[in-house]
Amino acid sequence: MNFSNEEILRYSRHLIMPEVALAGQARLKAARVLCIGAGGLGSPVALYLAAAGVGTLGIVDFDVVDSTNLQRQIIHSTADVDRPKVESAAERLHGINPYITVRTFDTQLTSDNALGIIREFDIVVDGSDNFATRYLVNDACVLEGKPYVYASVYRFEGQASVFATAGGPCYRCLYPEPPPPGMVPSCAEGGVLGVLPGLLGVIQATEAIKLVLRTGDTLAGRLLLVDALSMRFSELKLSRSPDCPVCGDHPTVHELIDYEEFCGVRGEEHDDGLSVPEIGPAELKRLLDSGEDLLLLDVREPHEREIVHIGGHFIPLGDLPERIHELNSAHQIVAYCKSGVRSARAVEFLRSAGFRRVRNLRGGINAWAELVDPSLPRY
Repeated sequence: MNFSNEEILRYSRHLIMPEVALAGQARLKAARVLCIGAGGLGSPVALYLAAAGVGTLGIVDFDVVDSTNLQRQIIHSTADVDRPKVESAAERLHGINPYITVRTFDTQLTSDNALGIIREFDIVVDGSDNFATRYLVNDACVLEGKPYVYASVYRFEGQASVFATAGGPCYRCLYPEPPPPGMVPSCAEGGVLGVLPGLLGVIQATEAIKLVLRTGDTLAGRLLLVDALSMRFSELKLSRSPDCPVCGDHPTVHELIDYEEFCGVRGEEHDDGLSVPEIGPAELKRLLDSGEDLLLLDVREPHEREIVHIGGHFIPLGDLPERIHELNSAHQIVAYCKSGVRSARAVEFLRSAGFRRVRNLRGGINAWAELVDPSLPRY
C-alpha cells in the first residue's frame, strides 16, 4: 500500500516502532472499524483511531448533540448542539485526518440492519449505553465472525473486554441474562465522571489497534475493571461457555432476535421498564394552581435537591421503605425525580404498599423546567 510523503511524516512515530513499521501502518490504512455510538465512549475511540490512520471508520448514531453531552463527549463542541452526532463527528474526524474515509449511519442499530452494517467492517467497537444494543451487537458480531471491543461506564467505574474472537468468550458468556428492567440506573440518572469514558474509550481504541496490527495480548478472555475513584485496575478471567446460546458448542441463536423484548423494554417503557400512573407537568401545574390538595414527593438525592426543586416532601428513593410511615395513603401524591425513572419506581413501591392515589410526574423536574417554569435549571 502506497503512502504519500505527508502520510509518512504524519505516521512517523508509528513507523519507527518495529511493532508497527510500514507493514503495520498499511494494515491500519486498510482496516475498517465500526464505532457504535458517537458519545462518551465513541468520542475518544473515533478520535484516536482516526489519528492512528485507520483507513475506514464507520459511525452509527441516530441522536443529536445535546448540551449535557459536552461534559464527556469530546468529539462535539458547543457549536454542534442540535446537530446530528454522526455529522458533527465526521467533520471533526476529517479535520484530524483528511486521509481517512468516514462512513456515517444516521440510524438506530436494530435487528433489521445490524448484520448488513457490521459485515462491511473488520472490527466493531461498542460505545452504546444500554443492554439491548450490547446483546444485539454481540450476537451480530458472533454471527458475522467480527471481534467485538466492549466497554461500559457508570459514575466512577468502568469495564472493558474483547469478545467474539476465535475460541474466546462472547458478551453472553459473561452476562447470560440481562438485569431486570430499571435495576441498573443509566448515566443520565446516576451520572458519570466526564473523564471516565475517555479512559475506557482509549482502552477500546488500543484494543482495536492491536487487533488490526495482530500484536500484543488483547483483553479477549479477560474483563478489565477500572475504579477511577481509587485509580485501581483489576481483571477477571473469562472463558467461553459451552452452553452459550450464541457461541457455545450447540448454539440455538442463529439469527438476530427482538432485543428490547429480550431485555424487557418496550416502547414508552424503554427508559425504565415500568408502567405506573402518570401526570404531565402541565396538568400538575393546573391542579396546584387550582388549590388541589396533593403532596409532592421528591425522591432524589440530597445533592440533587440542592441544584433545583419544586418543593414537596423529601424522601430519597433508597430511604422510602424505612420512611413510608411519613406518608398518608389517603393523600393524593405526585412523586418526582430528575427524569421520571426513579419516581416511577417509588410509585410502583407505594402502590404495592397499598397507596392508590399516587402518580409519577412524567419527565421529572427536567420536564417541569422545560414546559412549566423555564427559569429553573435543568441538569
